[in-house]
Amino acid sequence: MNSRKTIQGIHHITAIAGSAGENVAFYENVLGLRLVKQTVNFDDPFTYHLYFGDQQGNPGTILTFFPWQAMSPGRNGAGMVTATAFEIPVGSATYWQERLLHHSIATRSEQRFGEEVIRFSDPHGLPLELIAAGQPAAVANTSGNPAPDYSIKGFHSATATLTSLKGTSALLMNSLGMELHVQDGRRYRFSMKNDTSRGLFYDLVIDPKAAKGRQGSGTVHHIAFRTRDDEEQLLWQRSLLEDGYPVTEVRNRKYFKSIYFHEPGGVLFELATDPPGFAVDEPPEHLGRALQLPDDYEHMRSEIENNLPPLREDAASPLTAS
Repeated sequence: MNSRKTIQGIHHITAIAGSAGENVAFYENVLGLRLVKQTVNFDDPFTYHLYFGDQQGNPGTILTFFPWQAMSPGRNGAGMVTATAFEIPVGSATYWQERLLHHSIATRSEQRFGEEVIRFSDPHGLPLELIAAGQPAAVANTSGNPAPDYSIKGFHSATATLTSLKGTSALLMNSLGMELHVQDGRRYRFSMKNDTSRGLFYDLVIDPKAAKGRQGSGTVHHIAFRTRDDEEQLLWQRSLLEDGYPVTEVRNRKYFKSIYFHEPGGVLFELATDPPGFAVDEPPEHLGRALQLPDDYEHMRSEIENNLPPLREDAASPLTAS
């Protein structure tokens, strides 16, 4: 049991998309996120790995995608993260409902633990949520795309669907140091401790009859939680192995280092280091502008670039937000 450490929040969430161009257009132009890194899948260098987040690419704001255009739609279900939630300021829900409607995106609203939740899906069927939980804007400036005072601040939470609570809740509380924050019916919210981070909640919805999920376009591939540095990551690896979880070796992902394991309910967990971050291969002001490759694939740059589809209609610059 790990009695000394607690997970510091969500680091990133990685999902599967269809068209890379549609993916970029939606997350840049509709949700207003920044493409902070365009690189390739470490196991499939002819497929993009796209990272969206805040302007600095901070952990706790990063939603990443493998866009496999030929992949069939997946099925969200048990053993998967089935909703990714972003935080928006209190008082901005109506603005976002109108904005999404303007882009022909259907939404549903609900109250969850006293907060207003807007539910919708991206163009490839990935379930998303906007939760009005942040501080209200002092002055509501509605100009811009989206309006800066109403913009997404980072992750609020993620929701996984499971058929059983017991094994996963033991992992979250006993091994990862989370706390059961609140419960409402079949939804259990676990919290992480970090006053300076986004994405501090992980929700479990328990449905014993839920069909098993199937990965494909529109589904989450894995969720990653934060570790401060290499040393802390090795401590996590050791303690999780001692607790009986089949953790991988450390894998260098260039922008962070990672270890992986499947939690008892089936969700693939990653523990990723905060450093070195996305500015290791391009300056902060240029993040996401050019294709960056792992060193092992740099000799294949021409072949890779010739096989990747353009990300935008105007390849020289981002699409103008509408």
